[in-house]
Amino acid sequence: MPDPSGFLRHERQLPARRPVPVRLLDWREVYPSAGDELVRAQATRCMDCGVPFCMSDTAGCPLGNRIPDWNDLVRTDAWDFAIESLHATNNFPEFTGRLCPAPCEAACVLGISDDPVTIKLIEVEIINRAYERGRVTPRSAVSVSGRSVAVVGSGPAGLAAAQQLARAGHAVTVYERDDAVGGLLRYGIPDFKLEKVHIDRRLVQLRAEGIEFVTGCAVGVDVTVDELRARHDAVLLATGALAGRDAPGTPGRQLRGVHLAMEHLVGSNRFVAGRSAAPGDPAAGPLTAPPIDAAGKHVFIVGGGDTAADCLGVAHRQGAATVHQLDIYHQPPDVRDSSRDPWPTWPWLLRNYPAHEEGGERDFAVAIQEFVASPEDPDRLGSVRLAEVEVSKVDGQRIMTVVPGSEREMPADLVLLAIGFEGTETGPLLDQLGLARNGWGALDCGPDWQTSAPGVFVAGDAHRGASLIVWAIAEGRAAAASIHQYLGGAGSLPSPVTPASEPLAAR
Repeated sequence: MPDPSGFLRHERQLPARRPVPVRLLDWREVYPSAGDELVRAQATRCMDCGVPFCMSDTAGCPLGNRIPDWNDLVRTDAWDFAIESLHATNNFPEFTGRLCPAPCEAACVLGISDDPVTIKLIEVEIINRAYERGRVTPRSAVSVSGRSVAVVGSGPAGLAAAQQLARAGHAVTVYERDDAVGGLLRYGIPDFKLEKVHIDRRLVQLRAEGIEFVTGCAVGVDVTVDELRARHDAVLLATGALAGRDAPGTPGRQLRGVHLAMEHLVGSNRFVAGRSAAPGDPAAGPLTAPPIDAAGKHVFIVGGGDTAADCLGVAHRQGAATVHQLDIYHQPPDVRDSSRDPWPTWPWLLRNYPAHEEGGERDFAVAIQEFVASPEDPDRLGSVRLAEVEVSKVDGQRIMTVVPGSEREMPADLVLLAIGFEGTETGPLLDQLGLARNGWGALDCGPDWQTSAPGVFVAGDAHRGASLIVWAIAEGRAAAASIHQYLGGAGSLPSPVTPASEPLAAR
């Protein structure tokens, strides 16, 4: 029974972040682990309401996490039972608890009239203590099926599917084209948000459960699709949506110093990890500096989302002289506008990331009109020409209008385009399978997650476009359930979502 007055006695509170001057000196995570007393007090605020919208895939968590259950277990100091409840629906709470924007909190019933429960904090502290107490152990299959599955891609969707299938008794091999497992978790997310120890210690469990990993292997190039299908009874495509959105129509885009955001983040993460510049090329030796270095430069980051904030934090740690983050939209409100975004929908709000308190300027309703060459070097960026803009939608199309007389020019040495992704990448893999991207740049599938290529399934961002980590894990688990059925496996696996339940707005 939850504490019926807990939310009246305790206010929402998060642990203090590491001080800015200290954390800018390293790449460690911004948030330290919270103490038991703080976490229990926050869990006590959960009301175990009659209809927990936080668990709903239409408004809250697509994994169906049993949030009220493990909140109450934490409240009563039953940490070991809490991790069992959490792991029942979420393979990797150490990832979601650090990286998910927490739609569950936006859908929290307490949020109607008060600050919502700190669900994300409680989740990450449950898994933190589970590791400390040795509660994250391999769970091997009771029997083997004699069937084999190839998972292409080792991000959260691929890893979740691989674990579900391995525990059901299937032989699973994960193919990763990079030199280390993790997908974007490995080289796309900075360490100050996710230290890579969290990936590595989870991989210890996955390998102990029988999952094999093949790194440095681009399916379609290093191994053909025919070879892969000859080795395995089913194939899951969990390749992500890594085709970055560009700005080819902006004058001066070809200048040195203008890059896609992921080029900056991947290079920085490889440098921090002590890896070589070329994946899988040990002869190149470890990087001595980031390939794209913001040190001493005037930096402009185009975009207002998570990727832009990641670039901002990296630029600070690299020692940028100045940083401006540009957003074409007007500044969002600080609180939910119920007339626009009624509870429990995801609200349009001004979201301040830890990187924003570290420095830099945020400019709203502004866009780059031209990348201007340096007077000293006509091939290198020297400045940007900006203008204030108004954005409207006409027949579903975004129309951006420049405000007359608002143009100005500012010195710039580095521009990072963090304006989203255009879907899964084209290449030999899709060509050999005979699969084409749909209008969203993603791969279509039937209600059983199977593509038009027999025995080939898809899940995660490759299916739905760039989205949340909880959706990737949920789709990986659901696709695993369908693959298990396709292979004639006994019983059934949890299937939290179906392709038809995907909200179009997510695209």
